[in-house]
Amino acid sequence: MSGTVIVGVDGSETANKAATRAATVAAGLGADLMVITAHTKDNTEVVQIGSDTWILDDAEQAQKLAEKSAVKLRELVPGATITASAVKGKPQDALVEEASRLGAQLIVVGNVGMKGLGRVLGSVASSVALNAPCDVYIVKTAS
Repeated sequence: MSGTVIVGVDGSETANKAATRAATVAAGLGADLMVITAHTKDNTEVVQIGSDTWILDDAEQAQKLAEKSAVKLRELVPGATITASAVKGKPQDALVEEASRLGAQLIVVGNVGMKGLGRVLGSVASSVALNAPCDVYIVKTAS
């Protein structure tokens, strides 16, 4: 199988576990891996602390997080073709929309939120599994 595998990251340990599994699966299948971080706002703030001025941009921060994850995954899974992207929207929507846009063959998500109250209210994994245009691999990242 060639094609594209998609995984979402948010900086959490459970997302990192899912991303590591996604990189291993993608490499084994000869597929490209797209690491996605979602951001909900196109928000830019200018913060001044003393004589320093900081510009904080949600999209830029999301892109940096995705890139950082991609760099780590390239070290863990040499030979894998991994790219990173920031996508505006809720995580579950961003994953499904990017999978549709890219014609992805697989979305990889962790199982966080699939028990208890999270299951009742809905989790990213549940939403992706119900709405994905492709197969979904749910990685056991939490008990």
